[in-house]
Amino acid sequence: MHTALYTVNEDGSVELHVHAQPGAGRSQITGRHGDALKVRVAVPPEHGRANTALGAVLADAFGIPAKDVTIVSGEKSRTKRFRLAVEDVEAFAHRLDDLVAAGASAPGPTDRDKWHKG
Repeated sequence: MHTALYTVNEDGSVELHVHAQPGAGRSQITGRHGDALKVRVAVPPEHGRANTALGAVLADAFGIPAKDVTIVSGEKSRTKRFRLAVEDVEAFAHRLDDLVAAGASAPGPTDRDKWHKG
C-alpha cells in the first residue's frame, strides 16, 4: 500500500499528495514522485486550467464525480494536495496501488531510449 501518498481525514475523505506536470503531451498518471502521485496533464498552467485538468484526471481514475475532487493546497505549485470524497478508503487505497503500478510500468523516455539505435 502506498499510504505515504495520502492521509485520511476525520470525515472519511482522503487528501492525496500530487506532483503535477502541466503542459505534457497527454494527460495520465505516471506513478510516484517521492511521496506524491505523479500526474501529467496536457494543458498549460494558466488561469487554473491545469488544476482543473488534474482534478478531472483524478476523478476519472478513482471513479468519483469531479465535484468530489477539490484542491486543498498548492494552487500555483507543482506539489499539490487534493481532497477526494471517497466512499471506501480501502477501495481507494487498492485503486491507488493499481494506478502507481500501472504508471511505473508504462513505457517512458528511459524505456524508449533502451530501444533507440543511433
